[in-house]
Amino acid sequence: MDFSLKYDIVVVGAGIAGVSAALAAARRGHRVALVEKQTLIGGLATAGLIFVYLPLCDGEGVQVTGGIAEELLLRGLDFSPFELPQDWQKEAPPQRGSSSRYKVDFAPASLTLVMDELLAEANVDLWLDSRVCDIRQSAGRISAIEVENASGRGMLQGSCFVDASGEALLVRRAGGEFSTALNSLSLWMMEMSPKASSIYAFTDSLHIQPFRFPFEVYRPGSGLDGKDVSNYTRFCWQELRKYYRDNYAAGHTSFNHYPVHLPTMPQFRKMAAAKCLKTLNSGDEFRRFEDSVGMTGDWRKPGPVWETPLGCLIPEKTDGVLMAGRCISAIEDAWEVYRVIPAAAMTGEAAGISAAICVEQRRTPHELAAAPVQDALRQGGIKLHLDEVGLGAKYAN
Repeated sequence: MDFSLKYDIVVVGAGIAGVSAALAAARRGHRVALVEKQTLIGGLATAGLIFVYLPLCDGEGVQVTGGIAEELLLRGLDFSPFELPQDWQKEAPPQRGSSSRYKVDFAPASLTLVMDELLAEANVDLWLDSRVCDIRQSAGRISAIEVENASGRGMLQGSCFVDASGEALLVRRAGGEFSTALNSLSLWMMEMSPKASSIYAFTDSLHIQPFRFPFEVYRPGSGLDGKDVSNYTRFCWQELRKYYRDNYAAGHTSFNHYPVHLPTMPQFRKMAAAKCLKTLNSGDEFRRFEDSVGMTGDWRKPGPVWETPLGCLIPEKTDGVLMAGRCISAIEDAWEVYRVIPAAAMTGEAAGISAAICVEQRRTPHELAAAPVQDALRQGGIKLHLDEVGLGAKYAN
């Protein structure tokens, strides 16, 4: 080994979930490492150019997600040409029954810059351009990860880990169980276009353009095969070449219609969900979980709200690690709800708090009780149950 360092908590993956987990743990005074294989933080929200910060509300005027999820939404506007919906600005909170949603567009680069500032203020040790190559286990739990970067191969030891990789990397390396699912085939990219003012516009000419391709043309893998990333990415590039050539043949020119920036990561939405002590599934909206660590609305439609059990963050057969983001134990329709930015931030903060309490109590995640985690989250102003936001009548029987 070329280097070896010890931390209280090691977070793998610096997407929205990983950043939130690292912030939550470091703000409790712990020494935290955040490991990211790219040289950009924010995951799909930034490297993937998916620049819509989806709702923190139920779509009917009730905010259900707060904490770091709300902090990042607000701070992401620092260097962005966007603003909150008028009725979600603090001087004019929405009325119950409002159809306006607490969501906003943001400039991906802005969110990157402000998240880095927050991490620096919290003294998180950020390891960019560092890929996890293997894990070490001791006494039945993960005790270290091996990473490789420009310094060579090294070891980062931790008392507790958070897997925010998006692909359940640590759990898979430890031999734990996980689920996979089909992905939609999509690409979000930034371009100059005469039609920019009609969709996701930054200016009259600059916008972010989402593309969806039919499965009949190409069916993406799960992202867990060594060639999935290359095949997915190159197919998207092929289709973009065709798109521009077709537009030029129709009268556009490369002087007014051209690509500006492509995503730097493939836009797999669902790669691997760890099998945890509890699993969220279709139909679990409006269900009360006594160990809930946060709530999220359904970004696709107004109304449904999901409580999030702590058990969904604790792998069933792998100890020493907590899950965060789109690799928590949420499958089927629940996976669609939990794979987006607000839920990633919410589960990341819960995982970071949980990891911190494990260190403070000298426990593993399998030994962790929900009560101290819930107490810490409530101290941060986070609501955990439907009845805490006036939605208790909606609990499913």
